[in-house]
Amino acid sequence: MRAVFVQLQCTPGKTYEVADEIFKREIVSELYSTSGDYDLLMKIYIEDGVDIGKYISDNVANVPGIVRSLTTLTFKAF
Repeated sequence: MRAVFVQLQCTPGKTYEVADEIFKREIVSELYSTSGDYDLLMKIYIEDGVDIGKYISDNVANVPGIVRSLTTLTFKAF
């Protein structure tokens, strides 16, 4: 499995609704509220061989209230 971090920018006032919907989908390992350009930071694990872009599109990007996302792939944990 591969750890992937996704930052989410939400419609103003919708961050908690977005977080609740993400938890309902049971796809997240960790989810944090953050300061700065993005409102949420999530860590998800994706099975090897799965198309990461399609997975994010099908399971994350279609959550109502998300304006923008930034996906960071990881390579090695130290």
